Amino acid sequence: MIVPGGSYTHIPEHQAEDLALAFFARGFQAFYLRYHFIGEKTPLLPSPVYDLGQALANIRDHAAEWAVDPSQIAVAGFSVGGQVVSLYDTMRSEDSFAKDSGIAEPVKPKAVILGYSVTRLDDNFPPQDKIPMHQLTDDVPSTDARNHNVAQASPTFIWNTVTDNVISPLNSLDYATSLVKNNVSVELHTFVEGPHGLALSNVLTAWRPGTDLPHVAHWVPLALEWLRYLGIDTIPVN
Repeated sequence: MIVPGGSYTHIPEHQAEDLALAFFARGFQAFYLRYHFIGEKTPLLPSPVYDLGQALANIRDHAAEWAVDPSQIAVAGFSVGGQVVSLYDTMRSEDSFAKDSGIAEPVKPKAVILGYSVTRLDDNFPPQDKIPMHQLTDDVPSTDARNHNVAQASPTFIWNTVTDNVISPLNSLDYATSLVKNNVSVELHTFVEGPHGLALSNVLTAWRPGTDLPHVAHWVPLALEWLRYLGIDTIPVN
């Protein structure tokens, strides 16, 4: 399941489709999530988190029909999609989640991938001149994945770039630290250079000059190797 970014105002569908197809080409049944946007719910959060939970439960419930192994569900979130994923992964085991979300048995992903992820609402996101905080939440601490049940998070692969000037790389680094402190398996790759929103970091998802970066594009084979390490079957990268 791909959970794309878009500042909670839209989804870059071309990027989402290319990300999904990259994993489809490696043997996955691939989906991407269209979650609630700003203006469709006020405050918005945690509605997108519940959207993800309902989508994963739907995949599990139709696993045979859709040729999915329900024990090998992986979720990948990018930018604000990473916030949705990290919140879901740390909230789904909390006592209130089933009642608040309407999901009786939330799915625990086999693996989580976070790319240039938001994990908290600070560090210059959201930009207050464009997205007032009250449109996103009336409880800022609850939007930080570290304030939830991190110890129950799934094994997590995190990648980001040092020079991301939209989402501070500290979002990823601090969340990885929290995972380590809670004895959750984590693999972290921080690339030396690259702007925000790289997706596959190749010609398929390049959206302006400087976003086709072969070095950063290594995150894809690295993630596939990591998934195989966890026991998730993928088609090897040539």
